[in-house]
Amino acid sequence: MERSRVLLVDAAPGALLGRELERLLGQGLAVTLNLRRVADRAGARADWGGRGGRVDFTDFDPFDEAALLAETVRDGLGHHAVKSRAGVPLRAAFLAGATRPGLSHPLRVIGRAGAGTDHVELAAAARHGVTVTHTPGSNAAAVAEFALAQLLALTRGLQSYDEAAHRGEWLAATAPPKELSELTLGIVGPGRIGLALAGRASALGMEVQAFSRRPAITSAPSAPDLALMAASGPDPTPASAPGPAPRPNGSLPDLLATSDVVSLHLPLTPETRGLIGRAELALMRPGAILLNTARGGIVDEQALADALRDPAHPLAAAAVDTFEHEHAAFASPLFGLPNALLTPHVAGMTRTAMATAALRCADHIAALLAGRPEGIPVVTA
Repeated sequence: MERSRVLLVDAAPGALLGRELERLLGQGLAVTLNLRRVADRAGARADWGGRGGRVDFTDFDPFDEAALLAETVRDGLGHHAVKSRAGVPLRAAFLAGATRPGLSHPLRVIGRAGAGTDHVELAAAARHGVTVTHTPGSNAAAVAEFALAQLLALTRGLQSYDEAAHRGEWLAATAPPKELSELTLGIVGPGRIGLALAGRASALGMEVQAFSRRPAITSAPSAPDLALMAASGPDPTPASAPGPAPRPNGSLPDLLATSDVVSLHLPLTPETRGLIGRAELALMRPGAILLNTARGGIVDEQALADALRDPAHPLAAAAVDTFEHEHAAFASPLFGLPNALLTPHVAGMTRTAMATAALRCADHIAALLAGRPEGIPVVTA
């Protein structure tokens, strides 16, 4: 029986590559590895191509839609599944081409090693019979820790002290900051990541409140979730930390007006796009800080930049890890602002989180291709 074919658009980095490939091959899948983002390409070819040709290779820019489609359907064969981790756009034109009649192996599954699936045109995937799976919760602890690091860096002004010290200046504190126990953290979106941050912040003495557009996740993982975790291997880092559940806040405007630090943890959807704009920023408490490790489109970046440039605006600083335009198209009006801490979408990139996401994604793809959808997280339009 011919094996199902999987294209790794962007594989796990470093030593995790071997674990991911072994997991996919162990599931009986035929793997094509895109080498474009592999650091040791020669080593990968020697390790995985020389042993009886266990893996096929290609090399293309995954953010070039034409190149992505050409490699997916190369020689008229096609791939049953594609896997990505960096949010490579998979739009209607790609989905139509990858499922067109005449392919030996039309696309059936898209796997995302991560939680967000806004890079996939879900309605088009549904029209073409393509199932989209992801790994919710796989990076919850990592993103929560990163948001906490953003919070600490900005509340204590570490950027300005660091820059002054590198210039040989001894910068004295002119306005001593408040301690964390004096601050209120507002979480917009108390899902897995939001609750993980809430537990850590509460343990450090912060008062925590949360606004949710739907009932918050406050219970232990369900039986299917636990089964998936067990199948994917142990995760030694708990997503949550000890502490009380965040106090619910009934409205976003009230949360913005009563929080010293606001942290966003929402998916990007038509309802959340532009959720934080000029009007919302103007509601924030004087001296407030905004953290965004969710998705760039949730915040109006131009409005945020204008607020940070205005010394009379209540918003004092922001930390942004996700942008409207990323990777090769990276651009933002936030460039150059000293009160904006900018990072290149790395909040969830810890060794544990990336390994968990890669292995779970491999298992999800294999299960769906084998006709075993029970318990597999699937995203629909």
